[in-house]
Amino acid sequence: MTTPVQFDVVGLGLNATDTLVVVPRFPPFGGKIAFEAEMLSPGGSVATAMVACAKLGLRVKYIGTVGDDERGRVQMASLRESGRQSAIDLDDVEIRSGCPNQTAYILVDRSTGERTVLWRRDECLRVDPDSVTVEKIACARLLHVDGHDTAAAAKAAGIARRHGIPVTADVDTPRAGLDQVLPSVDYLVANSEFPGEWTKESDPARALERIQGEYGIKVAAMTLGAEGALARVDGTYLYSPGFVVDCVDSTGAGDVFHGAFCYAVLQGMPMRDTLEFSNAMAALNCTRMGARGGIAAANEVHLLMERGRRRSSHDFALVAHPA
Repeated sequence: MTTPVQFDVVGLGLNATDTLVVVPRFPPFGGKIAFEAEMLSPGGSVATAMVACAKLGLRVKYIGTVGDDERGRVQMASLRESGRQSAIDLDDVEIRSGCPNQTAYILVDRSTGERTVLWRRDECLRVDPDSVTVEKIACARLLHVDGHDTAAAAKAAGIARRHGIPVTADVDTPRAGLDQVLPSVDYLVANSEFPGEWTKESDPARALERIQGEYGIKVAAMTLGAEGALARVDGTYLYSPGFVVDCVDSTGAGDVFHGAFCYAVLQGMPMRDTLEFSNAMAALNCTRMGARGGIAAANEVHLLMERGRRRSSHDFALVAHPA
């Protein structure tokens, strides 16, 4: 029996509730400094990516676990509010009794917008692979997973592969069981450290090539923070530079990048445009405080892209035709 497609994207993975602490600058090791502001901010890799997808107009289901403490309630309130504004199905979110939600304390440097993260996720939040069923996954046009609860992610990705559903993956740290996830991934977008750590290859381009070849991944890519993103597609490397914005807080930029990436894949954008669109949306999120503070609509993203193209053309003209 065929499962009807109800959602554009199903996301399975982490959420978190962050405490942001803004300092004028990072203190030296062992130092002391007065902070300027403190705020509670819902985030988390897959949950934030799904909020971004919904903001872009996609029909979204989020699958994950949430603690029953105050931070868990803040997370659920944020997701429900996002769902009222757009479309996020939360029917398969599990509230874990007596379990604290994933949390992070994030120091944000006001002078640069860069952040340092201290995080914790208790074992009681682990997603049980037995809870991942065909009905929960095969109802989507695309599946997005992260690299944390690898047994559950591997099962979900395997279901998606058998049903011809593309899989995107957000991976930041080598973990046991990832080798069971990667063979079912079509689009891997890792952080800048993962490819080298996973392959023991110091050359990032070579590391992407090795991962892509070993697991048969269609697109192997890495985000490079403010520098943009690098991807290997059809034996060719594509580099997409980041956008220059007034960075207030870089928290959640990578997660928003992944949400934009999912959207662009479903829109059938060429990979060069997909990277540019994702970079632009991540950059816009950096102009506001919080992991989801600056999630933009598609028209805002395209406007930044157009401005970036005009600036690049102008800069080229100045170099090519000096006074």
